Amino acid sequence: MNRLQVRTPFAAPLTLSAIVLAAFVAGCSSSPTGPEQNGAPVESRNAVTPVIAGDVQGRGLPAVLTDPKSILSKRSVFFDYDKYEVKPEYKELVAAHAKFLADNRQFKILIQGNTDDRGSREYNLALGQKRADALKKMLVLLGAREDQVESVSLGEEKPRNEGHDEAAWAENRRADILYSGEF
Repeated sequence: MNRLQVRTPFAAPLTLSAIVLAAFVAGCSSSPTGPEQNGAPVESRNAVTPVIAGDVQGRGLPAVLTDPKSILSKRSVFFDYDKYEVKPEYKELVAAHAKFLADNRQFKILIQGNTDDRGSREYNLALGQKRADALKKMLVLLGAREDQVESVSLGEEKPRNEGHDEAAWAENRRADILYSGEF
């Protein structure tokens, strides 16, 4: 008996399955060979293009974030002793950063809350977090998205000024804003 003439209940489905599988694999592995087979161009929704004008710096930051003439180059908000309320003199700075984040959703920031070295480590970590959170809350209320802003406390661990007088302590009571690429 000829082998091709033998029929089993599974012969037809198996042959059909093999043909379908071969056609599927052949269809997946083919690629366009000429311009007439290319589809229309597709816009990438993941492209990172700042809405603002200016050159992008080495760390991927727009010039407006690093230009000393721009308010956005200012990245520290200072606090009074044992306080975490954002002072009125910093509201314009915070509003500028919030607007930048609202207009440029691809950017994220990290707010680092800092304290002077007076007080216990635990107290200073808690106060630094309250400062960072106060700034975050203000940014979000002014238009930044919650997922663009992260807040952490460094407590007394990252002093700007190592001195032990009121001028040094005033420099250390702050929240610093860092953009993606800086942290």
